[in-house]
Amino acid sequence: MLEEVERWFADRSWSAADRPLDQLLSAKRAAGTTVSVVLPALDEEETVGAIVEVIRRDLIDGMRLPLVDELVVIDSGSTDRTAEVAAKAGARVVHRDEILPRIPAVHGKGEVLWRSLLVTTGDVVCFVDADLRDFSSAFVSGIVGPLLTEPDVQFVKAMYDRPLGDAPGQGGRVTELVARPLLNLHWPQLAGFVQPLGGEYAVRRSLLERLPFPVGYGVELGLLVDALHTVGLDALAQVDVGVRLHRHQDGQALGRMAAAIYRTAQLRLAPGNPAGHPWGHPPVRPELTQFERGPEGFTPRTHPVDTEERPPMAGVKEYSGRRVA
Repeated sequence: MLEEVERWFADRSWSAADRPLDQLLSAKRAAGTTVSVVLPALDEEETVGAIVEVIRRDLIDGMRLPLVDELVVIDSGSTDRTAEVAAKAGARVVHRDEILPRIPAVHGKGEVLWRSLLVTTGDVVCFVDADLRDFSSAFVSGIVGPLLTEPDVQFVKAMYDRPLGDAPGQGGRVTELVARPLLNLHWPQLAGFVQPLGGEYAVRRSLLERLPFPVGYGVELGLLVDALHTVGLDALAQVDVGVRLHRHQDGQALGRMAAAIYRTAQLRLAPGNPAGHPWGHPPVRPELTQFERGPEGFTPRTHPVDTEERPPMAGVKEYSGRRVA
C-alpha cells in the first residue's frame, strides 16, 4: 500500500469494542447528534424482522437516550411479507414508490438508498442490508461510533469476515475479483478498505446529500470513490464488527453485479469527471450477455447494465424545501 494508506489504515481502522455504548451515548448527548438507521429490503421476510428486533432491543427500547432515533425499512417492491414482518418488529416501513412520486422509481439498491434521505431526518444515516443472519447491534453501534466521537470523520464502513459456507474469507467474490483490483489500480488511496462493497456503512447527512447515487449495485463503490474526492481520505474510516453472514448469490447474479460496478468505475474514470458526478461518457454497450445450457446447447441471455445515477439530493427541490421548512 501507499505510505499514506498504511498510515490511514493504522489511524482510521478500529474495532466496535473500542467504543463502549456508554461512551457513544455520552458523545451523542453532548453533541445533540441524531441517528437514522435505514434497511433497504426486497423479499427479506426471513431476516428483516430479527434485525429490526435486535436494533430496537439494544439501541432504542428502554434507553433514556436511544442511540438510534429512527429505524426505517424501505421496501423496494417485495412480493413476500417483508413489510408486514418489519412493521411488526418495530420499524417504520415506507414503500419506495411512495417517496418522491414526481420521479418514477427504477429498480436497484442505490435508488432505494437515495430516496431514503427524503424520509429520514438523522444527522447520521446508517445503512444496513436486510439479509443478514445472526445479526449483532455492533453492526450499527460500531460504525456509528466514530461519527459521534471523531469530529473529522464523515464516512465509516464496516469490515468483517465473510465466510462462504464453511470456507472462511471466501464470501466477497465480487470484492476480490472486481472492486479491489479497480480500487488498487485507479484509486490506490482506497486500497486499505477491507470491505469496500459492504452494505453496512454510516455517513454524515451533510456529506451524503452532496453525492450522486448510482441506482444499482454500483452504489457502494460510487459513494466511496466520490466521498474520497469530496472530503479526502482522513475523513473516511472503517470498523471491525466481526463476521457477516448473509444469503449468497449465484455466479451469474454476481456477474451482473460486477458489470454494474465496473460501469460505475468507468464513469468516474472519464476525463473531466474526477468527482464522480453522473455526467460523462456513457458505456459503449450497457448490456451483459451470459449463457445458459439448455436441451439444445447454450442459449445467450442479455441483461441491461445499470447506467442511471441520481443527482445529489441537496439539489432536489423536495429535499431542499423540506430543510428550509
